[in-house]
Amino acid sequence: MLAQVWHSGLAVQDYWVSEKYDGVRGYWDGHRLISRGGQVIAVPAWFTEGWPATPLDGELWAGRGAFSHAQSTTRQTQAGDAAWRRMRFMVFDLPAAAGSFDQRLPQLRAVVAAIGQDWVQAAPQWRVVSEAELQRQLAKVVAAGGEGLVLHKAAAPYRAGRSGDLLKLKPYDDAEGQVVGYKPGKGQWQGQTGALLLQTREGLRFALGAGLTAELRRQPPPLGAWVTYRYQGLHDSGLPRFARFLRLREDMGPGSPP
Repeated sequence: MLAQVWHSGLAVQDYWVSEKYDGVRGYWDGHRLISRGGQVIAVPAWFTEGWPATPLDGELWAGRGAFSHAQSTTRQTQAGDAAWRRMRFMVFDLPAAAGSFDQRLPQLRAVVAAIGQDWVQAAPQWRVVSEAELQRQLAKVVAAGGEGLVLHKAAAPYRAGRSGDLLKLKPYDDAEGQVVGYKPGKGQWQGQTGALLLQTREGLRFALGAGLTAELRRQPPPLGAWVTYRYQGLHDSGLPRFARFLRLREDMGPGSPP
């Protein structure tokens, strides 16, 4: 399941709410952990020892503000035990279970409890009664260093792909774009990369220069790489307003779906 963006006016009472973890998506297929981009994640044997044949959907998370650790750890072919000891698998759904999310949630908690490992946790889920309460919860999570919230429709079955059954709520918008070219730098960036030419999943192209570090200007992401950018709404053309580079998505290889 992939999340769409929350918009005001929806009935919040119809959703379960959880924190949006700033980590790497992990799908346990009963035998292996697979990233959102379809790559097998090389985990130490002890990390998944005793996990069930039941598929688990969750986030490999190193804690608030530690996305770089989660990404670098999951990208390595032989990450050390010390790196993985900092990781947690926050489980938020059971893809193979029948019924609504209301019905899957108790099963999920029972499966995680049966695993009995400190680093495998059922993502806390709660309900809110109003949009004002939802916004207060968002402010609380962000103030504590969190990224935002996720809303999961209580009546929804598990459905792969993007749908309104799963929504994300953050203080800013973000999206992924694929690097398809570069614009040369000017002034202090003469001879370096001035901007990345990105293509969105809708096929739109735009230049992204804001937020690029000096290191990225010297050695930009390769063609085909995916990056995350943040923005504030869209122009009439569909292009993002005030787009700013956020991070390189090393967990999404060239050709991966956005």
